[in-house]
Amino acid sequence: MNAKEFLDFIRADFSLTGEQESRFSQLDGLYREWNEKINVISRKDIDALYSHHVLHSLAIARYLLTVSGLPEQFSRAHVLDLGTGGGFPGIPLAILFPDAHFTLCDSVGKKTIVAQAVSQALALENVEVVNARAETLPGTFDFVVSRAVAALPDFYPWVKDKYTSGILYLKGGDVNEEIAQVMARHRLPRGCVGTWPVDSWLQDPYYQGKLVIHIRR
Repeated sequence: MNAKEFLDFIRADFSLTGEQESRFSQLDGLYREWNEKINVISRKDIDALYSHHVLHSLAIARYLLTVSGLPEQFSRAHVLDLGTGGGFPGIPLAILFPDAHFTLCDSVGKKTIVAQAVSQALALENVEVVNARAETLPGTFDFVVSRAVAALPDFYPWVKDKYTSGILYLKGGDVNEEIAQVMARHRLPRGCVGTWPVDSWLQDPYYQGKLVIHIRR
């Protein structure tokens, strides 16, 4: 999937300005350039940047806009992207939600160099990139987003005191046991955790079993 094919696809679901389309189109060149210097995307997967990385990130937006009932709340929120790597899901979401503020955090410094460089090249004024561990971040955020940085029982303790509205976590596989463990260990109320299958939107075998997990406060 190239930039034109990507834009043709997402226009059916998202209303984009010319500036947003331009920024999405620039992602391919920017990540190819930086991936030659600092490998944040598998070399064999860089050709699937849009189909495997950008669209996967935007599955959170598709869920927000069509299922959650939270698009207005998220669109002006302060969002933490924990374990952002080279900027996923934070940078695609920051392009789509220009009035929200995104803090992209990763403990690996070389990855944040890429996220910072890409966000600066795109002139994303709503993005801040920090090289830190979650527990050292001051304050709280409205939402936490992340893309499969750890099993849910390991991930949740890092962010349990960092959000006021919800967690939107991209995760694959059989997550029922992970969700049950988190709910039991942290005494989360019944009904506060929901899942949405990404392949209900992205009908590609790559997305089979991949979910948006939504943990509400």
